[in-house]
Amino acid sequence: MKQIVLLFLLLCLQTISVSAQTFDYPATRKEAVVDTFFQQHIVSDPYRWLENQYSKPVIDWVQEQNQLSKKYLAKASNKTNAFLAIDKYSYVGVPQNYTKAGKYYFRYFYYNNGGNPALYYKTQMSKDPSEDDLHPLVDPAHISSKDKIVLRDYSVSKNSDLLAYQFSRNGSDWAEVKVVELKNAVHRNDHLKDVKFSNLSWKGDGFFYAAYPEGKVQKLFYHKIGTSQSEDKLIYEANSLSTTLSFFTTTDERYFVLTVRNEQTGSKTFFYIDYDQAEPMLKPILANIKFAFNILGSVNGKFIAQTNHEANNWRLVEFDPKSPFNWREVVPESPDMLMDNTFLLKDRMIITYLSKGRPFLTVIDYSGKMLYKLELPIATTIGNITGSADEDEVLFRYYSYTFPTVVYKFNIRTFERTLTERTTVTYDLDNFEYKQVDYSGKDGTLVPMTLVYKKGIQLNGKNPTLLEAYGGFGAISQPSFSPGLIHFIKSGGVFAYASIRGGGELGSEWAMQGRGQNKQTSFDDYISAAEYLIKTGYTSSDKLAGTGASNGGLVVATAAIQRPELFKAVVPKVAPLDMLRFEKFTIGIFHTDEYGSTKDSLGFQLLSRYSPLHNIKENINYPSMLIMSSGNDDRVPPFHSYKFAAALQNRPSQKNPILLRIENNAGHNGATNMYSSVREEADAFAFIMDLLFE
Repeated sequence: MKQIVLLFLLLCLQTISVSAQTFDYPATRKEAVVDTFFQQHIVSDPYRWLENQYSKPVIDWVQEQNQLSKKYLAKASNKTNAFLAIDKYSYVGVPQNYTKAGKYYFRYFYYNNGGNPALYYKTQMSKDPSEDDLHPLVDPAHISSKDKIVLRDYSVSKNSDLLAYQFSRNGSDWAEVKVVELKNAVHRNDHLKDVKFSNLSWKGDGFFYAAYPEGKVQKLFYHKIGTSQSEDKLIYEANSLSTTLSFFTTTDERYFVLTVRNEQTGSKTFFYIDYDQAEPMLKPILANIKFAFNILGSVNGKFIAQTNHEANNWRLVEFDPKSPFNWREVVPESPDMLMDNTFLLKDRMIITYLSKGRPFLTVIDYSGKMLYKLELPIATTIGNITGSADEDEVLFRYYSYTFPTVVYKFNIRTFERTLTERTTVTYDLDNFEYKQVDYSGKDGTLVPMTLVYKKGIQLNGKNPTLLEAYGGFGAISQPSFSPGLIHFIKSGGVFAYASIRGGGELGSEWAMQGRGQNKQTSFDDYISAAEYLIKTGYTSSDKLAGTGASNGGLVVATAAIQRPELFKAVVPKVAPLDMLRFEKFTIGIFHTDEYGSTKDSLGFQLLSRYSPLHNIKENINYPSMLIMSSGNDDRVPPFHSYKFAAALQNRPSQKNPILLRIENNAGHNGATNMYSSVREEADAFAFIMDLLFE
């Protein structure tokens, strides 16, 4: 009997030692740094030295953090089979990414495992893809053997003779531009640098682009093919660092349209050039527009714009640039569908809508008459419509969480859809169940959420569950294929995506309810989603993980700090976490309209209430966290994650693991090639599954 009692005590001690496991975190010094706000609020910032991210002490500290997390994640990956499974599922969707521009079809293609995709092209899309002649056009490996090159964007000249393409190095937002001849894939000598947050828009024998020469304000230039960048014509110069420029040339190249946006106030001013005029020059159209208004193109000399002015679900209007306040409503606001994307053609347009998590594809003429409407299943996405405005055929992509991208040809006259190629997957596509639910937010507002799980699974309150959200900037979050989710769901997990306020899934008002001084509403909606999943018997707090990227990372980190008892594991990615200093770095100043500013007392109070870094309590053992970021992130500098990890790790009460994983030579979008992308996703799911499936 004594032996049995002794054995029982030993087992209990072993269990306690595992649950109270301590980690030998890298030594992180504290410094006596404080800020005083409005002469009365003193805020300590002991880890500010980590903001000097390129200093040797910080580089060494990050390396030690990566070594610790790598060791833990390797064991977790082996236990959960995460890397091998996700690697297997990652390649199923690679070939299906055709687009059409001018006379050609283009496709990014991974020509070797682990590398970056090269750009290929061909002249036709036959019924038998094996008959098509696919030619290599731009190979990242030929640009640099030292840097990780990512092809970002390309634009084809109106006559289809030339293609200008952007590429970046090691994940940076800074880009370069080169030009290649399409008839023979010969590269020209044109080479532009200092390009950032820019598209490329052709006009005649050159194109427009935006750059930040010497790292100062953004400027708009016109580059003529065959000349040096120093000869480029300056078209417009922003008046402050918080001003950004976006632009396009209409498909007939009659008009050039420039949008100047003040990122702090959200107001826009529009300019245009009419090349039918005897002396074309840049002229203003509309100034200081406070509501959302996006000029999409022109038809018969009139501009078509999509706006939420007096239309929560958006509408389309037409106006003459010479009489910009005289609008004709082309497509009115739908009472029950959110207008998403609009693609203009010569005498009709394709508009995609969203309604209760379900996408619709419509064809509408310029009198506003609906000619065709296609309803698609919930939690699927129609995206990237491409083609020529004067042709009947376009391409569009179609995908979801559990099936990879496929590309359809779509005829706007006959409405016939044709699959360009079939994708072979290594799992049963019909073995997943999708469900749309509404749950009550803290204030009683119904919030939509999508659930995905394996058919036949027993929902018994013990299901490992992953809750994700974004909820910012009015962005409409739609499903995208995730190899990691395939592995998670096939292993018995439940995935939930909450369309919380701050996002644009339910229109403009939905976005405003989670913005600025209402930002806490986003976090409350996410917390309510977690409570719903627990109360309704999908999962428990011991089986619930949360994740999100960028603004979504802020959401999940804030929720974990405010309600730590709800979550077993949390994975914030490339997240702003020091909200009292976010606006002082890179493009943080662009986002004060979303979050507020410490420059005014109300903004300081709001930010200090929810800033994850500043609300960590000394006596709380927070959920296990894998804090993920990228070393070259130009949008949300990685020191947000450094400081947050350091503050969580260096408290005696923290028993659950706090790991920091930094992807080197990568930017805001994460890993820059196939192998590292698989590794990054596998680490996240290995961490989550190791904790939830134990």
